[in-house]
Amino acid sequence: MDTTSQAAVGLQLIEPGQRVTVRVPATTANLGPGYDSLGLALALHDTLTVESLDTDELVFDLRGEGAETLPRDASHLVIRAMDAAFERLGFRHGGLKVTAENVNPHGRGLGSSASAVVAAVSAANAMVPGENQRGRDWILQLTSEMEGHPDNVAPAIFGGLALSWQDSEQYSSTTATVTGSIIPIVAVPDFELSTEAARALLPASVGHHAAAMNSGRAALLIHALTQKPEFLLPGTEDYLHQSYRAEAMRPSAALIGALRKAGYAAVVSGAGPTVLVLANGEAQASDALAFIEAFTSENTPDIGWRVLKLAVDVEGAKVDVHRR
Repeated sequence: MDTTSQAAVGLQLIEPGQRVTVRVPATTANLGPGYDSLGLALALHDTLTVESLDTDELVFDLRGEGAETLPRDASHLVIRAMDAAFERLGFRHGGLKVTAENVNPHGRGLGSSASAVVAAVSAANAMVPGENQRGRDWILQLTSEMEGHPDNVAPAIFGGLALSWQDSEQYSSTTATVTGSIIPIVAVPDFELSTEAARALLPASVGHHAAAMNSGRAALLIHALTQKPEFLLPGTEDYLHQSYRAEAMRPSAALIGALRKAGYAAVVSGAGPTVLVLANGEAQASDALAFIEAFTSENTPDIGWRVLKLAVDVEGAKVDVHRR
């Protein structure tokens, strides 16, 4: 008996003919001082549709971001995440038809891998019988284990501003409502930076003074995001990670420095290299867009920047089960 057959022993087969669609938002994590703990869902959505087949084949239709480079077989992150979720639930699948429509840029610090695993685990959970399905906290636990931390998966699951923490092997998260005047803007450069490479630049420890300064700013940031957006600029000041990562994304660091000097709450989105601006109101958002356009045209003319004015996604992952 081979390894695959051994793993399948005792697992129930998913019923053929089911079809599930999951719409999941992009996310931005850290938000400056909230390292590995704060994340915000953005109204930029990937869509994953999965149908169980009565054959053993895998049909993978991949469109949009990553269509030229990502695999279309069982090694794809979506399939690996679905396999893990099914097994955790006590099931296995036969054939699958998977359609992934990706709009979230990959390797840019907008939670593309988190969106993929959240979509995959949510789809798998929706395809098992109702009595075996689990809640969103279970999805948070499994996807956090896959990602290694909850800061991106939590807002992808729950929407809004997610505040996450870890106790030993247990991951938890709660959400807060972002005040309506805040408008996220992302400036996405045409180069990638892996999370692993960005993390490798961080020191093993920081001083007590830096940690204390950072905790104060993180507390202020939550107040700014939920009640007092006039404190966004000081609230997004970071003492833990951005300065160490700057050398790996010099154009992004230069843009952030210029934006902050001009009074805009600009930070690295996740591990970068995307730049996030949290604007307070339409007027400031328009001014920030104009500033980004002028600065990048003058200082980084050889880099293509995709600048998007977005909104906060308040719903998180949405699952639609297509009944036969």
